[in-house]
Amino acid sequence: MCMTPIGAEIIDTGDLGRAAVPKAAGVPAPTTPPAMPAAPVVQRGATPANRDGHGAPLSPAVRKLLAEHGVDIARIRGTGRDGRVKRDDVLSHLERRQTAPATSRRDAETVRFSPLRKRIAEHMVRSKATSAHVLQAIEVDFSGVEVARSALKKAWQEREGTSLTYLPFVARAVALALPEFPHLNAHMEGDSLAVYKAINLSLAVDLDRGGLVAPVIKNVAALRVPDMARAIARIAARARSNALKPDDMTEGTYSLTNNGSFGTFITAPIINQPQIAILSIDGVLRRPWVVADNDGERIDIRPVGMLAHSFDHRAVDGAYSGAYLRLVKQLLESHEWMGEFLS
Repeated sequence: MCMTPIGAEIIDTGDLGRAAVPKAAGVPAPTTPPAMPAAPVVQRGATPANRDGHGAPLSPAVRKLLAEHGVDIARIRGTGRDGRVKRDDVLSHLERRQTAPATSRRDAETVRFSPLRKRIAEHMVRSKATSAHVLQAIEVDFSGVEVARSALKKAWQEREGTSLTYLPFVARAVALALPEFPHLNAHMEGDSLAVYKAINLSLAVDLDRGGLVAPVIKNVAALRVPDMARAIARIAARARSNALKPDDMTEGTYSLTNNGSFGTFITAPIINQPQIAILSIDGVLRRPWVVADNDGERIDIRPVGMLAHSFDHRAVDGAYSGAYLRLVKQLLESHEWMGEFLS
């Protein structure tokens, strides 16, 4: 290690290995030309922000898309004149990027959406973006319904070949309640409501976990429970056998979805556009229930289930929907259900 004595003059020797030239006496030192400004350093292969890989200028729309999505222009093949990158080229690149597999993990499988799944996804997202969804729910004692079901379900199964579920009873209660709350049996049309006299129920039908459709049972106001049950069985069978007609999918005014067979507690359904509301029927389970009578209150074990109602707050308010739910509950708990099968 070389040490320089304190006070010694330090002379820059220039580049390593360059020999020092001694100064001649009386000879003026050569004048050093002024340094030229350094040229900007450009990385090899880099493209200016306002030009594509061929040096062609980029339009403002293209530059905006590239900046918003963090896209490298070099990864886009231009289809314009002389390979110029156009706005559509950027959009096509973004679309391909979105549909590319989202994972490279070896233990993950990419499952492409079926056309039906894509339509469901688009419809659900559009509905959430369109309607001001509000959820209300109410518990129902299904004891009165269960008395009729227990007495009739065996004979019904043998005669009709289908199970007598809670769904036709709820559908009947809805058909009886909706005339009292007509703004739920309607469609949104801009800033107004199209309120319908006929009650046409859209019924969500699961297609063996391959998606769902919502065919329509029309003019249900006059259908008693047996006819309602047959109509539900027919439309569901047609849906699952891919035998629905175009007319089966039109003119719905209110929707029902039934997850009760899975024992669900509460489901927040998404409104079937352009309708105003949809009712979910969840699992009916035996639970402790407070019963009030002339002797006071007691706790019984009752079949209890939840009805969950999603409505569009643009069209109606919580008091309107809540009063409707209360009426549906009262009908299910107090209606003479056995009488529905006797006439």
